[in-house]
Amino acid sequence: MASLTVRQLDETLKQQLRLRAARSGRSVEDEVRNILKAAAEDSDALAPMAKAAPGAGPVPAPAGKRVLLIVGGGIAAYKSLDLIRRLKERGFTVRCILTAAATQFITPLAAGALTGERVFTDLFDPASEFDVGHIRLARDTDLVVVAPATADLMAKMAGGHANDLATAVLLATTAKILLAPAMNPQMWANKATQRNLAQLTADGVTLIGPNAGEMAESGERGIGRMAEPMEIAGAVDRLLAAKGERPLAGKRVLVTSGPTHEPIDPVRYIANRSSGKQGHAIALAAVRAGAEVTLISGPVTLPDPPGVRMIKVESARDMLRAAEQALPVDVAIFAAAVADWRVANAGDQKIKKKAGETTPELSLVENPDILSTVAHRTDQRPKLVIGFAAETENVAANAKAKLARKGCDWIVANDVSPQTGIMGGDSNTVQLVTADGIEAWPPQSKDEVAGMLIARIAAAMNAT
Repeated sequence: MASLTVRQLDETLKQQLRLRAARSGRSVEDEVRNILKAAAEDSDALAPMAKAAPGAGPVPAPAGKRVLLIVGGGIAAYKSLDLIRRLKERGFTVRCILTAAATQFITPLAAGALTGERVFTDLFDPASEFDVGHIRLARDTDLVVVAPATADLMAKMAGGHANDLATAVLLATTAKILLAPAMNPQMWANKATQRNLAQLTADGVTLIGPNAGEMAESGERGIGRMAEPMEIAGAVDRLLAAKGERPLAGKRVLVTSGPTHEPIDPVRYIANRSSGKQGHAIALAAVRAGAEVTLISGPVTLPDPPGVRMIKVESARDMLRAAEQALPVDVAIFAAAVADWRVANAGDQKIKKKAGETTPELSLVENPDILSTVAHRTDQRPKLVIGFAAETENVAANAKAKLARKGCDWIVANDVSPQTGIMGGDSNTVQLVTADGIEAWPPQSKDEVAGMLIARIAAAMNAT
């Protein structure tokens, strides 16, 4: 009988074996033995390898790009757990290596629960090294991310050391490497660290951060904070984006959503019927297209879309302030239904109704126009500013007038008359109004409208 090893199997079968072994808590070698033993006892055990161990559920086929996350031993290691979540939200398959020092800050159990994969820690692990596991880890990935990259780990990389699993993989990989340094400011500024950084940069390693700010040590401040997980996830998107796959990778998008509440007194407010469903759907579609998204939302009952930077506000003035603070961005989409007016002098106490007294008069003043304010900026104006026009009559004519008046680039117009069911509903029928004319879109779900709008935005951004 001819000799057969795991390394001789095709890549798809090897990947399924590894996933199945991880879910059953066995090495790949032991999993193969288990399958062969079962096959000898029951011919039905020769079912497709895509079936998982009992009780583990189906093994998903490998999909999307693969990221190998190496976590170094610094206090910023806790952020790596959020980074795993951010990468998974974007559709990446994530594997994780913890250095010995990293396990002092986070556990393999925590990282494994988030990746859904076995976490690796030991270069000489008999459960994986029988088929040269560190080489497999180095090759079976599209990108290696080191976060946090400590001063020690950077020094070992620059010197070509390979005395643990992390450094052996980094030395053996042919994939791109993204470093997110994190250390004390004095360590970052040290000449040795800067020499190591220069060497790594010359070797083609990509860097994100470090940022300036407060350190874990009391009273320490400066450059050395690890980049935030959303920043790192955005950098991963940019490095792995294939043409047409993530058309907004590297772009920053601002979306406003929902209604605003303008207080009359501590109990009552002026509002509208907007649910925020369309704005939230647009934000999610932008994330899926690879953009770094800031979503500014008025009061809604919707869950936060995964992958966005969420800012929750109440009033129109709050929303304008948050929008301006979010600049600069490449695209701003103002889908929120902002109240046009607010009470001039909102009461500090509840306005009481008293028998025989006349109804109190409310003096209204105009709210700031968020769309027009951003569209007319002379500095940090987004390349593409898009407004929404919720109309109940003369939809196209009113939208064209709004486009000219507000100074924006596009208007997405819809008829929100009560009989349409659009306000608060799940479907929408819109017209896209630009300087080139009006384009009527078919009735479709709000998710489909969002996808169509983001596709149009991507085409426009990539054409310039």
